[in-house]
Amino acid sequence: MSIQDLPVQFIGRSSLLWGPAQTEGSSMKYPIKYVNAIFSLIFILAFTAQTTLAQDKVSEAHLRQLNGKLRAEIEKISSDLNGVMGVAIKDLTSGEEILLNENLLFPTGSSIKIPILIELYRQAAEGRYQLSDQKWIERKDKVAGSGIIQIFNDHSSQLSLADLGILMIALSDNTATNMLIDQVGMTNVNSTLDKSGLPRIRLRRKMIDQAASARGDENTATPYEAMRLMEKLHRGEIVGRSISDQVLTTLKIRKNSAIPSLIPPTVAIANKPGGIEGSSCDWAIVYVPNRPFAISVMTTWLGEDAQSSIAKIARLAYDHYAKLSRSTVYGARVDQK
Repeated sequence: MSIQDLPVQFIGRSSLLWGPAQTEGSSMKYPIKYVNAIFSLIFILAFTAQTTLAQDKVSEAHLRQLNGKLRAEIEKISSDLNGVMGVAIKDLTSGEEILLNENLLFPTGSSIKIPILIELYRQAAEGRYQLSDQKWIERKDKVAGSGIIQIFNDHSSQLSLADLGILMIALSDNTATNMLIDQVGMTNVNSTLDKSGLPRIRLRRKMIDQAASARGDENTATPYEAMRLMEKLHRGEIVGRSISDQVLTTLKIRKNSAIPSLIPPTVAIANKPGGIEGSSCDWAIVYVPNRPFAISVMTTWLGEDAQSSIAKIARLAYDHYAKLSRSTVYGARVDQK
């Protein structure tokens, strides 16, 4: 189409683009190059939009197939487990989710220490105390299970609140955890979870409190809300960007746990495993380059160790998102060097 093909009415209304239209009795001189440029731009934009839409449709169709295969592999691992398993995985790039028993409640074990760490940093940011404040190690605070503080001499050393937080996460120290619960308050931990839209993650007892556990006062969560907690940390939505980043920095300390065990050590992982008799879980963000994902795998009613099952699921998810990260929308592999 050229300028001569346009209706006179259109030409007149379009004078802002190419100057006043010449009418009957005058020589018609139009800047054709500008008009053709405009039509070329419109054509390019329309073609690009159609191409993008076609690529999106191809990509969505392929992703459905790939996600379906990943889910089938996860379901097989769950079916083979002598117990109950829940899984929630989220692609933090596309928002796609892979879910299995995601709304069932499970014991959290030590994964509940993530919300305690959040509350520790939140209250410090509010000025209630300094993370450098020191706490004496006393006999009354010591409990068994994981950790190293339980073997310290009584009232012979002090640790900062910051160091207690690191020990709680890196070594899953139960004594450090109970000292921090006393510091921040159990009600405050749950209140912050409520404000973050995570009402089904609950801290109900201290570590190694068998009487509370027997009463049914168990620390619990759903796989879905555990995954959402990790996603919100990634997006800076837990209290704020600064607090979220502080928590993630601590969680990135490498641990001997299920999710990192089969993933290359060069891949950063922010996680906290948990386990009590009959239950095991791990919550994480796995930082696949250009395709990070949040994952929560929780198990209970176990008649066997679930660590290998959790590790296999994490590896399957890693392989899945690593493949996506280095492929075009059509599935061709791209050299990212």
